[in-house]
Amino acid sequence: MMKSTLKLLATSTMLVALAATGASAAGKTFALIQYNQQVSFFTDITRGAQEAAKASGDELLVFDANNSAQAQDSAFDTYIQQKVDGIIIVSVDQNGVMPAVRTASEAGIPVVAVDGVLPEGPQKAQISVDSYTAGKLIGEFYVDYVKKNMGGKVTLGSVGALNSDLQNLRQKGFDEVVNAAGVATSVGVVDGRNIQDQALAAAENLLTGNPDLQTLYATGEPALVGAVAAAESQGRTDKIKLFGWDLSAQAIAAIDQGFLVGVVQQDPFLEGKKAVEALVTLAGGGSVEKEIKVPVTIVTKENVDAFRAQFK
Repeated sequence: MMKSTLKLLATSTMLVALAATGASAAGKTFALIQYNQQVSFFTDITRGAQEAAKASGDELLVFDANNSAQAQDSAFDTYIQQKVDGIIIVSVDQNGVMPAVRTASEAGIPVVAVDGVLPEGPQKAQISVDSYTAGKLIGEFYVDYVKKNMGGKVTLGSVGALNSDLQNLRQKGFDEVVNAAGVATSVGVVDGRNIQDQALAAAENLLTGNPDLQTLYATGEPALVGAVAAAESQGRTDKIKLFGWDLSAQAIAAIDQGFLVGVVQQDPFLEGKKAVEALVTLAGGGSVEKEIKVPVTIVTKENVDAFRAQFK
C-alpha cells in the first residue's frame, strides 16, 4: 500500500510540474528569458516566439526578468538544470550574461540572442537590428526635417538608456550624422535606464531645464513614451518636435497630434519568430547564420496607418 501511495504521489507531482511549465512529451522545449514583459517591444518578441513554437509543435517557456540581470542568470541556471532544448536570451546586461551563455553551451544547450548584441562567444545566433546603422538612418531623417521645416538650426536633447550598449549605439549613429551636418546644438543626454518611470522623470527634467528646447531624440520605447508624456504634461506639444525608437499607442497618438515626427520601428515579432525557428533548426541538427539582421522602417504620419492595429 505504501509503495502504491508513493507512486501515485510521484505521478501527481510530475503532472503538476508539467502543467505548471507547459512542458510536453511531444516536440522540443525551448526557453525565452525576457528583459521584461511590461514594454510592448518585448511582449511582441514573446508573441512572435510563441507563434513560431506553436507552428513547429514545440513548447516555449517564458521567464520575465523584470529588468534584472541577476534574475536572468538564475533563469539560465534553472533552464540548464531542466535540460531544455534551447534558450533565447533578450539580455539586460550583454557582457554580464556571457558566463551563463557559456555554461549553457557547455551543457549542450544552444543559445540564441535577440535584440541586445552579445560579445563574441558560443551563442549560435544573434538576431537584431543594426542599431548603429539605424541610428544613422534616423539621424539623416532628422537632419532633412530640420533643414526643410525648422530653419536648419535647432537645439537638441536626448533621452537614452546609458546602461544599454544597444541604445548607446543608436545614440552614437544618430549623433555622428547630426553633428556632421551642423544642424543642432545639443543640450545633452539624460538617462532613462530603459525603465518607464525613470525615463519619464528624465524627460521631464530635461524639458524643465531647457524651456526653449526645440527637438528631442529618444533611443527606445520607455524613453520615447516618457518624452511624449513629458511634452504633454508641460504643455510643450506645440513647441517641440520628437524623434525616436519603437512605436506604442502613446507614440501613435503623438504622431497624429503632429509633435512626434519620425519613429524607427523594428519588427520584434519577427525577431522572436526567427529566434524559435533558429532553435528548431539547431535542435534538428542543422546550422544557422551567426548574425540574422531584421530591417527597420521609419514611421511617420504618412505610413503610420499600417501599424495602428498592432497597438490597439
